[in-house]
Amino acid sequence: MAIKKSDLYSSLWASCDELRGGMDASQYKDYVLTMLFVKYVSDKYAGKNDLIVVPEGASFEDMIALKGKDSIGDDINKKILRPLFAANGLEGSMELVDFNDDDKLGSGQEKIDRLSKLIAIFENPALNFKNNRAEDDDILGDAYEYLMRHFATESGKSKGQFYTPAEVSRILAKVLDVDKADVPSYTAYDPTCGSGSLLLKVAEEAPNGLTIYGQEKDIATKGLAIMNMWLHGYPEATIYGKNTLANPQTTDEDGNLKRFDFVVANPPFSLKNWSNGIAPLQDEYKRFQGYGVPPEKNGDYAFLLHILASLKSTGKGAVILPHGVLFRGNAEAGIRQNIIERKWIKGIIGLPANLFYGTGIPACILVIDKEHSESRTGIFMIDASKGFIKDGNKNRLREQDLHKIVDVFNNQWELAKYSRLVPFEEIEKNEYNLNIPRYIDTQEDEDIQDLNAHLNGGIPQKDIDDLQAYWEVYPNLRKELFTPIREGYSKLNVAKGDIKETIFNHPDFLSYNTQLDTLFAEFKEANLPEMNAIDEDTKPKAFIKQIAEDLLQRYANKPLIGRYEVYQHLMNYWGATLKDDVYMLVEEGWVAKVQRIIEKNNRGKEVDKGWTCELIPKALVINTYLAEEQQALEALQGELETTQAERSSLEEEHSGDDGAFGSLDKINKAEVTRVSKELKAEAQPQQTAMAAEPDAAYGDKLVTDLQVAKKWLKLYTKEANLKKDIKAAEAELDKNTLAQYGKLTEAEVRKLVVEDKWLASLYADMQTEIDGISQRLANRIKELAARYEHTLNELDTETLDLENKVTAHLEKMGLVWN
Repeated sequence: MAIKKSDLYSSLWASCDELRGGMDASQYKDYVLTMLFVKYVSDKYAGKNDLIVVPEGASFEDMIALKGKDSIGDDINKKILRPLFAANGLEGSMELVDFNDDDKLGSGQEKIDRLSKLIAIFENPALNFKNNRAEDDDILGDAYEYLMRHFATESGKSKGQFYTPAEVSRILAKVLDVDKADVPSYTAYDPTCGSGSLLLKVAEEAPNGLTIYGQEKDIATKGLAIMNMWLHGYPEATIYGKNTLANPQTTDEDGNLKRFDFVVANPPFSLKNWSNGIAPLQDEYKRFQGYGVPPEKNGDYAFLLHILASLKSTGKGAVILPHGVLFRGNAEAGIRQNIIERKWIKGIIGLPANLFYGTGIPACILVIDKEHSESRTGIFMIDASKGFIKDGNKNRLREQDLHKIVDVFNNQWELAKYSRLVPFEEIEKNEYNLNIPRYIDTQEDEDIQDLNAHLNGGIPQKDIDDLQAYWEVYPNLRKELFTPIREGYSKLNVAKGDIKETIFNHPDFLSYNTQLDTLFAEFKEANLPEMNAIDEDTKPKAFIKQIAEDLLQRYANKPLIGRYEVYQHLMNYWGATLKDDVYMLVEEGWVAKVQRIIEKNNRGKEVDKGWTCELIPKALVINTYLAEEQQALEALQGELETTQAERSSLEEEHSGDDGAFGSLDKINKAEVTRVSKELKAEAQPQQTAMAAEPDAAYGDKLVTDLQVAKKWLKLYTKEANLKKDIKAAEAELDKNTLAQYGKLTEAEVRKLVVEDKWLASLYADMQTEIDGISQRLANRIKELAARYEHTLNELDTETLDLENKVTAHLEKMGLVWN
């Protein structure tokens, strides 16, 4: 079976649980990620003469043999990790996590058990990387990102700085023109590289990779970066240690700073002790010369100046910094002016608050481009602060937010309340203050109350005109909804309760829906061949990019419906379902494999919970091939619900003190049978009459109660029989469904997966987006109608009338107001 990311993630996180009790997240991440690293390189490279060497005796299989041994911790260190790193030239360049640390892992049997269980988790078949056929398989990368994100979440603010959210990293990578770097000799550098994920995102954008350099002062995090490079196919990447500002390691033969084509960074925000070990005015690398020295207790500009000094004259950079760098005064204001005057800042992207794990404050991306500074006339600014989704206690950029930012920036699109090119002259007039709200007003227009409408009635024409985007699409709908009553004001022609129905049934609305249906049908027709062509050579990332970009372009510039919102529906489905399906098809082909569901009960015993098919849900097969059986089952279920409702109604009606069930603590078969027998004995004289006329109404309470009890028992018996019939029908349907899976041809599998599952789900999502268009229009019209429904005179009259009625009631009660 292909590795499902959901299985992979759950397995990896289970490994974290094994260590959770002994240390916090910032420590146990090192053990889990090291284990992941050993497992991956063993599966991929053991026994091969490749970029990564796995020495004999130092593979994951050899680690399995250590389970349960008294020396397991020491053996992992000496027999697995050290030989593995030494064979690849990394001995001494990274600090090995200590698998023999009694303080963290416990001592004696506790440590043996903990490490043995940890190894066992990585033996899970879901973690088999040997047979992955997808060339651009990013499941491991996703897993690594997943773990890093969770580790950062659990580590808290002070220890979350080693991780830059993947969405933000991708923005940096995509605004640097890295895609034009067509040979791997182009260089990329991150002076505060952390675990290296940002550098890898940049390299991913280059068609043939890049030559990677990074520096990270934290030794353990540096080790993670090296492993991360290996895991992603960059074992030759150079990752240095030490403090970048005090001891930059990227120097040339003459001792000068090495210059790079691309520099990216997410340095620690507002570092207090940045100048430790540095004499800025005598800095041998001249990083502050001509700019100024940053404040002693704030290192943001120190990192920015280091980045500028590390860029070639044609270099491009992107750095994440707190918003304060845009507007803080004193020494920083002077540095900012000096940088702006060189015209090196191409753009500024304002991000939402609370994206990062190290801080909750909002940040921005400064995009540097030295190459085109001579022709630059201004700085392109984007305020993307409102585009995000809540994710636990953090905010997260969605795919639509990321794509919009990148498209707008790279195309320099000027959008109202979102982006504009700010001329240098305007920036100079603002004393080189770059605070984004000075240049982009994102405030929503105020919804103003119209006093004339409140006094004289009618809906203001201005409010109706504000809905012009809708009237351009529904030109006749406006005339049907509104009629002018005086200059500047109109009346609503339909009742408030009929607004939504009027819109949804209007020919203009139906016509536009048809246009959008046609648009989706065209998307379907264009992409069906690509979807049906998935095979072992398919590259999943290229596949989703192709169909997603096609969808995005088809919905571009369509009125009322946002193309990025449509795009997000597809990307949501990719993350939840489509991605796993595509990898499964690449690995296994167009085969609907079924598998048993085995779960452990409370006693640890394995229990068979039936079967499932990951690729094709049972409902699709049933609806397509066994619809009649399903309908018959649903009929039985409906009859059962009716019977249960009838019995519940009978119980409720006759549960009072005088009812047939009034004396019962519980209403069940045994109790009702007992009561029925007692009533039958007491009401014996009337039994003959009841037998002769069973439907007759008898006034005697005993006879009535006996009829109720008999009816309850009859319903109970019917209910029990229906449950048996339903169980038998479910078993028969399940058996026939399983048999049907075995009969499916490859063509049938393709249709079920592509058309009935993927495209049907995506179409349903599109419909919710389309329905939302008219829902928004209907809600706004309802709001306006309710606001101006009554004039102030009408409200005054109604108020006076109510006051008079209250006074009259009080007078009748003998209360008179003086």
